[in-house]
Amino acid sequence: QNNQLNYPTNIIFDKKNNSFIISEWGNKRVIRYFGQNQQTIISNIRCTGLAIDENGFIYVSDWDNHEVRRWKQGDTKGELVAGGNGYGNHLNQLNVPTFIFIDDDYSLYISDNKNHRVMKWRKDAKEGIIVAGGNGQGNSLKQLSSPQGVFADHSGQIYVADEGNNRLMRWCEGDKEGEI
Repeated sequence: QNNQLNYPTNIIFDKKNNSFIISEWGNKRVIRYFGQNQQTIISNIRCTGLAIDENGFIYVSDWDNHEVRRWKQGDTKGELVAGGNGYGNHLNQLNVPTFIFIDDDYSLYISDNKNHRVMKWRKDAKEGIIVAGGNGQGNSLKQLSSPQGVFADHSGQIYVADEGNNRLMRWCEGDKEGEI
């Protein structure tokens, strides 16, 4: 039903519009809540991750199309900002992007779930760089297993919810391995 959630995966708060935005994987949509009222703002998208920048642009991971798009209010398509080259493990590809984080420089950190890595895509980049994992699925300090939540702090530390290994990992950008 349109008024019920079906497998909600993420929630963010839009300060500019004083509203919550929810990714709803089961109904393939992103919805905005103003108090008790809801509005579908993006349809037909299998989304897990959301982020919002200081300008109010919404970043949405697209599970089915292996990409991340940036949406401004009223957009019907959104602008491709990461992936979009089919699924794969090249630096210009993603394979089931899940959670995302945007920093103050508009760099995106993307949990690239089936590639078992976290990618950083700088603003306007045509490909990303691997900042965590990327050495196949596993449980060594060089590996991740189905990463989910991701966060980067101001000192370059990247925190990853390593779902398949039931652990939280911290990586410094440029390091070959993380720590638990």
